Amino acid sequence: MAEQTATAVSRRVLADSVRRATKAPSLHNSQPWLFRIGDRTVDVHADRRRQLDVLDPASRELLISVGAAVFTLRLALRAAGWRPVALLFPEPSEPDLVARVTVPGRLAPTPVVEALSSAVEHRHTNRWPFARSVVPADDLAHLAEAARREGATLTVASAVSRNAILGLAGAADRRLRAQGGYRAELAHWTVPARHRHDGIPPAAIGPWDALETMPIRDFGLLQPQQDRAAVPFEPHPTITVLSTGGDHREQWVAAGQALQRVLLTATWLNLATTPISQPVEIPGLRVLLTDTATDRWAQMVLRLGYGRPAAATPRRPLSEVLLS
Repeated sequence: MAEQTATAVSRRVLADSVRRATKAPSLHNSQPWLFRIGDRTVDVHADRRRQLDVLDPASRELLISVGAAVFTLRLALRAAGWRPVALLFPEPSEPDLVARVTVPGRLAPTPVVEALSSAVEHRHTNRWPFARSVVPADDLAHLAEAARREGATLTVASAVSRNAILGLAGAADRRLRAQGGYRAELAHWTVPARHRHDGIPPAAIGPWDALETMPIRDFGLLQPQQDRAAVPFEPHPTITVLSTGGDHREQWVAAGQALQRVLLTATWLNLATTPISQPVEIPGLRVLLTDTATDRWAQMVLRLGYGRPAAATPRRPLSEVLLS
């Protein structure tokens, strides 16, 4: 579709697009991003104050989260009829300036853009059991194509690989629970507070797996089996691994953009999703999911299926995420 010459994009459109970008997923809904609106530009910064030091000391997941916000910003601008161009790490002297999104002209949205944009408000992490239904191969192909369009690979685990991955996730979860500061960090992001605009509210935590095969985080609860209902989860979940060629900050941001495109595509297909990040949070286990021979690094594990509607998590208002 041909691009049109256009007047400058208004600040209102840019601000509305930033507001949509804040709907992106992030580790424990930490929302580690800040934005600066300029003339035809939006700069996207990493908010280091929101980094999870115990879970994410290298800031890999922080940059994945910021990458998801960058994709959502691009999508919002496209849905509004503009052509965004994102440049990663545009200023070497400012490492926390992750992306500069410019808007050189107008471009009418495509049906795919409109579909993904309509999914933004409905995408929520679902920590509940899924139906014992097979995800169609055509839907999995759509998800793989979504990842490919953002420079990543989404691989569906075979039955043997799925069981191995869930075993790794369980082992990772146990190691993390034994790690100093882990429970306190989880509790920080789940303690209910009046007017809180981040973190995981109780309604979004979900039940405990009665068979303890699905690695659902305990979110710092001292007695999770007693404080949360225990129900059986699906015995044969659909598990996928999102990977990138290389494992540096640019690839982490790319992984975040691909992750959000996959999640929104899944939402559009009426699929529920659960990121399973424990096995990629421990380097010694993450390497087992990585093909080092081809330099394909596992960045995220996703569970897919059909589930009950999930609760939304709060978002910070523009006043908290906009830099002057």
